[in-house]
Amino acid sequence: MGLKNTFKRYEMKYLISQNKKREIENMMEEYIEPDKYFHSLIQNIYYDTPDYRLIRTSMEKPLYKEKLRLRSYGVAGKETPAFIEIKKKYDGIVYKRRVEMEYEKACRYLNLNLRIVDEKEQILREIDYFKEFYKDLKGTMYISYERDAYHGKENPDLRITFDNKILYRTDNLTLDINPYGTDILNKGECLMEIKIADAMPLWLTGILEQPYIKKTSFSKYGRAYENEMYKRNRLNERRA
Repeated sequence: MGLKNTFKRYEMKYLISQNKKREIENMMEEYIEPDKYFHSLIQNIYYDTPDYRLIRTSMEKPLYKEKLRLRSYGVAGKETPAFIEIKKKYDGIVYKRRVEMEYEKACRYLNLNLRIVDEKEQILREIDYFKEFYKDLKGTMYISYERDAYHGKENPDLRITFDNKILYRTDNLTLDINPYGTDILNKGECLMEIKIADAMPLWLTGILEQPYIKKTSFSKYGRAYENEMYKRNRLNERRA
């Protein structure tokens, strides 16, 4: 499958063990096949206000929430395609809109708070409005992970992904170096995500009934923010 620029779907997340990942893949093998970009390194820089308004609001689990991030697949070079994405969630449905841009140009656009006047590009106008609304956005968190991605054989809009080695950092917010940072997951954990635009197929419902597959509310940015705030509070307590 190629890379789409607009999405509307339900997303469900499950924390599983690495040992069970292969077992789940075997159960699904009849119904899914690897994506065109099956195994990939995904790197992100999340943009937020200095007081982390976006992620703090998101963690309150409101009816509506939104995020802005810059993404690359693999380590980025100056001319590598990168994606500026707005991700919104309303009443349980996830909407994602993104525009492709050379990495260096995308960095200038976001970090220098530039505007791109292009009446034909609706998504860029939405991103410009997002930046204007929050005004003081800046890069606040780097998050990377290695992903194995599948889609349904009969329903290509069904996507099942497994994310490993989820790392975060709050310094050196760039996508042009090899990933490093602090682990978000516990040792031996893997994050499985199911993304679907309509009803879940019966074969998948049956697989998800396994007792070791537990649905969870999980945000990579949210978990990284919690970890970072915990570290900062502990440091302040020692200094007090």
